[in-house]
Amino acid sequence: MEITRLHHVGHVVRDLPAALDLYRRLGFAVPAPAYPAMPPREGAEPEPFGAANTHADFAYDFLELATVVPADGRAPAGARIVPLQAPPDVLPTLLERIHATAAKLTECLNRFEGLHILMFSSADIDATAARLTTAEVRHGGVNTVRRPAGAGIETVRYLEIEGEGPGVAAEGRVGVVADLDPAIQATRRIDHPNGAVGLVDATICTPDTELDAVRARYERYLSRTPRTAGPALVFQLGDASLTLVPASGLDTLFPGERPPASPALVACTVAVHDLDATKNLVQDGGFALHRTPRGDVFVPASAALGAAIAFRQASRHPHDLAGRARVPHTSSEVD
Repeated sequence: MEITRLHHVGHVVRDLPAALDLYRRLGFAVPAPAYPAMPPREGAEPEPFGAANTHADFAYDFLELATVVPADGRAPAGARIVPLQAPPDVLPTLLERIHATAAKLTECLNRFEGLHILMFSSADIDATAARLTTAEVRHGGVNTVRRPAGAGIETVRYLEIEGEGPGVAAEGRVGVVADLDPAIQATRRIDHPNGAVGLVDATICTPDTELDAVRARYERYLSRTPRTAGPALVFQLGDASLTLVPASGLDTLFPGERPPASPALVACTVAVHDLDATKNLVQDGGFALHRTPRGDVFVPASAALGAAIAFRQASRHPHDLAGRARVPHTSSEVD
């Protein structure tokens, strides 16, 4: 199977500085956000526009924070302003993509603030595109973008699966990206104060009556079948997983959580080196933690800009981030 793991999950927010503060208090190392910019008129300084983002990077995947740039082009202090540079024949397409991305993010925020982007990693993106076409999954074809990365240029190849609107599945932006370049990823900071080492789960909550239909969609997307785990269906993706849970079962997986909409991407789980140390750091940051039945801890969506963010003890084996479940706590609230 050419799809290997989760590539990234995207948290779409209204206030990027507030989101940066949130993630840093949760113990993630998040660099200054990048804002694309162009001069509004000849001779003027470049002004931000479109969509801005930043990443909490891990070795093989990442968490993305994304927002729509305000109409006045205002960027927060410390933001990285990235003037667009492209040949004249390429620039119109680049601008169209940036404006389309901003429009999609606006649609996401109109629905709710939270997790709206789910991308899977492929070892052969062209084979994935061909397989999806054969499976009659609508997608926008493989796109290629190049962006600065340290002293070099990073090439990103991706496709977006089309749902009710172009590039937008019912639960958000869903797609597939070519595996990250390990040489470039190694140049990014992946040493997080909370000990985070990688994404190990993304959870989608569906209406009870639509669980089978959503499962069938993801069976086609991922070319694999899920296993049953209590009320949920779990697609294994290497060391990570995609979990589908009906709305009636969400409280079983994440006690106290309610979906902001349905279907919706409601939670992501990150593996950490030392769960006890992470728990102490997060609580010192002012967050109340809750425990899941499998022993993970999580910050509820109500305290994390609409996204439940969970932490799991990583396995002692460095290439197996799925971790071992700990003995369930008798209460959902962490002491």
